[in-house]
Amino acid sequence: MTDGWNARPLPPPAHGQPLPPAGGPPQPGSPWWSDALADPWRDPYAPTAVVVQNPGASAGPVPEAVPDPDAPRRSFTPILVICLVTALLAGGLGGTLGFLFAVKSGYGNGGGGTALGSTPQDPPAAANRAPDSLAGIAAKVLPSVVTVRVTGAIGTGFVVSGDGYVVTNDHVVEGADDTMSVVFSDGSTAPAKLVGRDPQSDVAVIKVAKSGLPAVAIGDSDAIAVGDPVLAFGSPLALRNTVTYGIVSAVDRTIEAGDAGTTRYYAAIQTDAAVNQGNSGGPLVNAAGQVIGVNSVIRSVGGNETEAGNIGLAFAIPINQAERVAVDIIDHGKARRTVIGAEVVTGGTSTSGARLRSVEPAGPAAAAGMKSGDVVTKLDGHVLEDGTDLIALVRKYDPGATVSVEYRRGTKTETASVTLVADSN
Repeated sequence: MTDGWNARPLPPPAHGQPLPPAGGPPQPGSPWWSDALADPWRDPYAPTAVVVQNPGASAGPVPEAVPDPDAPRRSFTPILVICLVTALLAGGLGGTLGFLFAVKSGYGNGGGGTALGSTPQDPPAAANRAPDSLAGIAAKVLPSVVTVRVTGAIGTGFVVSGDGYVVTNDHVVEGADDTMSVVFSDGSTAPAKLVGRDPQSDVAVIKVAKSGLPAVAIGDSDAIAVGDPVLAFGSPLALRNTVTYGIVSAVDRTIEAGDAGTTRYYAAIQTDAAVNQGNSGGPLVNAAGQVIGVNSVIRSVGGNETEAGNIGLAFAIPINQAERVAVDIIDHGKARRTVIGAEVVTGGTSTSGARLRSVEPAGPAAAAGMKSGDVVTKLDGHVLEDGTDLIALVRKYDPGATVSVEYRRGTKTETASVTLVADSN
């Protein structure tokens, strides 16, 4: 039995044999009968034919051509020659263009050239600093700043008049002798002599034997505010022509400083501009290029004063106070100090405010009705913590200025107006 997929017709009968009955099994006796039902090689009586097929178009891929290994090969010499000539032409063109650019830019010109043999050209636009830029302000102020040299010390000062007057700190010129001199920003030097000094305000004036000097512009220290930008000029650690930048960190910061028995009081301008030893006496300048303070004191975390360095806490004498003292020294040879006509208790008190130890009978405080034992809590709106605050703030004002005072007597709070005066020294 078969499913018909390989069914074949019966082979023809052998020679001389009858056909098998229809539908019957094959007749035995044929010597050529086998399972190869239509095999012409086994049945000589099967019809045979040789069929030769015409080659048709092949649907397969075209065979890849195989080059003849004996065929002559193509030379690459012309290609290499073309590449070499092209490279030589490109190199020559590049060198020519580079030479022309260098000549046009001024390089290679002899005489007075830089280290590369070029002639300096006009600076680019970015180098032409605006007068009100930080660089413009520094360029304007530096010619007026001097390095003060005294025996065994160095400090800073600034020219306040064309005829040679220079303002600096008292502690810079302390102990100065006839060998004192100054160095200008251009490196030139000149001898200097002491005009006068006021140890308590830490302001001194020296005179340079030169005329026609550029003087600084003086600003108004009462007009500054916390956050205003400032520049500090000086010779920190003997590094001349140094400029640092910062802001006004605080105003009216009362300072009590001193050495060699001299105590100095002033309501300082606090700044975070870097100030170090050697900056003393240098100008603190606002964004308009005007001097608003004299750099004087730094605060340090170290106990050794000789190793003190910048920690972002520097203090300057307000220029309004320093200018008044300097003018007094130039005009009268000594400075006047502003007083309230009372002696105060300083340090070691638990009372908030400035307690008056004594009051001069004919002084300004007595004239305003104040008495010994009163505690001054405010001066012109400034809150006082102790007696140092009162002394420092009073010296900020000019003699003759009238200020409001709030004080406490017992459990009562009183107010008064006090007209300050100059001391009699």
